[in-house]
Amino acid sequence: MSTLDQNEAIVTPMDEAAGPADTETVGKISIGQYLSDHIRTYGMLIALIVIMVFFTYMTDGTLMRPVNLTNLFLQNSYIIIMAVGMLLVIVAGHIDLSVGSVVGFIGGLSALLIVQWDWPVPLAVLVCLLTGLAIGAAQGYWVAYWKIPSFIVTLAGMLVFAGLTIWLLDGQSIGPFPRNFQLLSTGFVPDPFPFVAEALGLRRFNTLAFLIGLVLSVAIVALAIRARRRHAAFGTEDEPFSFFIGRNVLVVAGIMYVAWLLATFRGLPNVLITMGILIVIYTFLTNATTLGRRIYAIGGNEKAAKLSGIRTDRLTFLTFANMGMLSALAGLVFAARLNSATPGAGRGFELDVIAAVFIGGASMSGGVGTVVGAVVGAFIMGVMNNGMSILGIGIDWQQVIKGLVLLAAVIFDVYNKQKVA
Repeated sequence: MSTLDQNEAIVTPMDEAAGPADTETVGKISIGQYLSDHIRTYGMLIALIVIMVFFTYMTDGTLMRPVNLTNLFLQNSYIIIMAVGMLLVIVAGHIDLSVGSVVGFIGGLSALLIVQWDWPVPLAVLVCLLTGLAIGAAQGYWVAYWKIPSFIVTLAGMLVFAGLTIWLLDGQSIGPFPRNFQLLSTGFVPDPFPFVAEALGLRRFNTLAFLIGLVLSVAIVALAIRARRRHAAFGTEDEPFSFFIGRNVLVVAGIMYVAWLLATFRGLPNVLITMGILIVIYTFLTNATTLGRRIYAIGGNEKAAKLSGIRTDRLTFLTFANMGMLSALAGLVFAARLNSATPGAGRGFELDVIAAVFIGGASMSGGVGTVVGAVVGAFIMGVMNNGMSILGIGIDWQQVIKGLVLLAAVIFDVYNKQKVA
């Protein structure tokens, strides 16, 4: 086996669940022990469920009403889009503080191209995405090849692009955008099967949304069964069967409930489809590709990864370029949602994105974290923001509570590391 193959064999995105189970204890482990051993994997998901139940009760069900649920997806779409890219940056052992400013700059650029210069929307969107890619690549160049700390490089980028946004917009808001651009954020996927709802006597029911939820549920269960059989074949399955059944029942119930709520309102938001595609792509990238395993290897031990033949500088460069492109996409979505570009757009977004990734289980030292975890972290922040706003809690206490939640997540990460050690 080559040195590179050895590295690929020992580095995985799920360091927190490292190590095959003892074949003598497979199938005998209790649910409590299994949860304790996989607390990083399930802890934040359980926290999200608890928070949602709490705010649903406190708001008399307002949190989970179809209109508010749809609004929750729209409000947090750009944070989730950036959290997916930030995960790779943090897993590789770096940070990007410039994402909020890039969101504002790209929003301003899109307004300039579309509103003032009357460019076609598809061409303007392409130029904006390429611009974001170039911004991320420029910052990644200094971090990867000049070894300048990412904190310094991206802090400079945050200041530079905040200033350029003000210069680009001349300190004023520009808008409105044409309708086809607004569809990036506020549009909904039309239902191609309206006759189904009519035949069933249902009013305002989006059959497509419900069918997609059903297909997604079947796919998740099928993949879970396949993974369990594969682990059992290698003697590494340690998940109790009752827990496996319960987990998948809860997942399917949750997906179908959300699908039903969306179907009874306006269906699937366009941005939810965008988020879903990104989550699938980046989950596959991190879990099932050599590129993904090498990014985790960099965060786990960059020197060892380099000695194993991994081009650490090139992968670091790519993670920042990718972050720039996703920041640009988030900037377009945010501008479409506001229907204008403003000089202050994106301010503070970097804090929400970084907090979402850490709350979702990523490690401060790199090498640990999952795409699903980052998305869960983003939803925890989003549900808390939405729930506290419905309850009338002021922005001052909202910031205090979010800060304490972030601190608790980091303490939780440190505690788990010390317990394992």
